[in-house]
Amino acid sequence: MARFLQTLLLLVFTVQFVSRRVEAWGSPEIVRSFEDIPQSYVYVQHALWYAMKEYNKASNDPYNFRVVDILKSQEQITDSLEYYLEVNIARTMCKKIAGENENCLFQQDPKMKKMVFCIFVVSSKPWKFELKMLKKQCRDI
Repeated sequence: MARFLQTLLLLVFTVQFVSRRVEAWGSPEIVRSFEDIPQSYVYVQHALWYAMKEYNKASNDPYNFRVVDILKSQEQITDSLEYYLEVNIARTMCKKIAGENENCLFQQDPKMKKMVFCIFVVSSKPWKFELKMLKKQCRDI
């Protein structure tokens, strides 16, 4: 009976150890957790540019959207730089076929106005010129 309990205990320990290792494979080690950083920080602006590019590309709306307000900007360090962004965005007067929307004016017609609150998490490896959207969660406001 004692031998059976020892074997069972070893099995339980092994399964717990292996399951923790498997979880760790999918997620990089956090060197520094998310901390507030200035909105004007160059990598925040770069991540936001990328997030808006991806948002507009995925959106079915015929008009481009652009940022109205940055409500929160944070950075986390893992094997990359990760940016957590909370923003309000709005529909512009520029149609998607016109290209970039950085200089487009916001819609003034009340029927055309649309505001959206979004949370973006963007991974950046500037040393490799890589950007990747980790999370995009938006809702109309």
